[in-house]
Amino acid sequence: MIIDSYELPDGQTLLADVCIIGAGAAGIAMALEFAGTGTDVLLLEAGGRGEESDTQALYAGSVADARLHSPPDRYRQRRFGGTTPIWGGRCMPFDAIDFEARDYVPNSGWPLAREALLPYYDRANRLCEAGEFSYTAGDAFHRPTREIIEGFASSHFTADTLERFSCPTDFGARYGHKLEAASNVRTVLHANVTGLRLNAAGRSVDHLDVKNLRGGNFTVRAKHFVLATGGLEVARLLLASRDVQPEGIGNQHDLVGRYYMCHLAGTIGAIKIDRPPSSVWHGYEISDEGIYCRRRFALREATQRSLKLGNFVARLHHPRISNPDHRNAVLSLLFLAQLFIPYEYRMRLAGAGSTRLAEWFKHVRNVALGSTDAAGFAWHMLRDRKLAERKFPTIIIHSKANLYSLDFHAEQQPNPSSRVSLGAETDALGMPRIRVDWRYTPGDVDTVSRSVALLAEDFRQQRIGTFDYDPNSVETEMTRYGAFGGHHIGTARMGTDPRSSVVNADCRIHDVGNLFVASSATFPTSSQANPTLTLIAFALRLSAHLKTLLTRAHTPAPVQSEPRVCSDAVCEPT
Repeated sequence: MIIDSYELPDGQTLLADVCIIGAGAAGIAMALEFAGTGTDVLLLEAGGRGEESDTQALYAGSVADARLHSPPDRYRQRRFGGTTPIWGGRCMPFDAIDFEARDYVPNSGWPLAREALLPYYDRANRLCEAGEFSYTAGDAFHRPTREIIEGFASSHFTADTLERFSCPTDFGARYGHKLEAASNVRTVLHANVTGLRLNAAGRSVDHLDVKNLRGGNFTVRAKHFVLATGGLEVARLLLASRDVQPEGIGNQHDLVGRYYMCHLAGTIGAIKIDRPPSSVWHGYEISDEGIYCRRRFALREATQRSLKLGNFVARLHHPRISNPDHRNAVLSLLFLAQLFIPYEYRMRLAGAGSTRLAEWFKHVRNVALGSTDAAGFAWHMLRDRKLAERKFPTIIIHSKANLYSLDFHAEQQPNPSSRVSLGAETDALGMPRIRVDWRYTPGDVDTVSRSVALLAEDFRQQRIGTFDYDPNSVETEMTRYGAFGGHHIGTARMGTDPRSSVVNADCRIHDVGNLFVASSATFPTSSQANPTLTLIAFALRLSAHLKTLLTRAHTPAPVQSEPRVCSDAVCEPT
């Protein structure tokens, strides 16, 4: 059932076996795993069914450098479904190497291997509506598919791995009816957790303080509690709950909020492919299930190890939109319409080229001369993206002149100086607002610089074409958009040692027996992959773990017979 805290009597106490805080992708996935079981689940969502300005304002905070990080409320949605109503839908698993302790990636290493997640990835893929868990073209398609560049072969990169795309699925809209129908799952909207209250010994959560914006409040008691909020809010709640542990829960070693990662992303260079346009395909293939799939260049694990590089992927991309010299009507149309396109894509236009009046006139000329192409593109975007349930994922422009740039997505090293902390200001509920100080390292620049150089050399050696870029511009290009999107990773990292991590391999806060985290906050490293698919797989794994704990708690211990001492006449207990 789904209820609203505005309708609850003030000051009451709600009881549950499992309380999940946050009804985003992870929280809803967990609740669905318990639906129809004998476990009493309480799912708390801070927002309502849609975006509400006063609720969204609770996510506002400050950033140390506005050039490097968007406002904290920009990529997060405080509503039923979490941020899934605005995500792009790109799904990719982490690679095996991402879980390894690598001597060239400081602070790397997970307390488990990728194999521990494999039983849950398939279910996560289906919840995301991204089809089968199959991420190479050879495995995913039973028919020949087009290569990115025909004949491309490299010892450094594979061009066979895929990214799959969700609809993108709004988890609240898609699965709300299942939660509504589940008699053992109570979803409470407008339920803002303002405190995780430990027992006096600090060894377990005793209860939660919950408030709404109309002054109502209630308490929650449960056997197990799960923080299923995003990477920023996990840090905020743990740090702000400091009545028993003054430094914040799980923060005895000053680790909560540290090692904050996103991804390094950018577009660089000018690529001219010296082959027929028909030999190049940087768009999408549709699987037999109807899923949009796309190949990319992925740095091989052997190359990462031998050259001591972080993980890195890249895709062919259209020329820089802001430069009208591309003479492409569609690109100029996008530039002229930038106020009407999504924020993240608009960021790629800001500061990316001249916006002098003469340049604007050139864009207008391009559109006028290519009005047929522009009209066809507009109809494609209306039909296949705006109106379609499964939306065409991104903007793809096929170049008749074989002109492209390189769009890259790279792993960021975990850096303890990159952090989320509490600021001095408070929100309408009295909660401290966060301050984000996102930082990158010379190692991050090195990964992108050398990976791009490797691909350029592969193009040269194979006579594919020219890839011209300024090596000195790599750092500028990889920070042009700052911390990429809503990939908030690493603020409550996973490990075996409480001195270097916040949660254990089961996502439980060290030394707090009933508090778990289902979030990309627990990831020790960021991989090349968007975090959504993997965080859902971890949420499903955590659900299975909690079911085991609850089963053990309800299983009676075997009756032990008292030992007896027997004589010929009598048996008596010892």
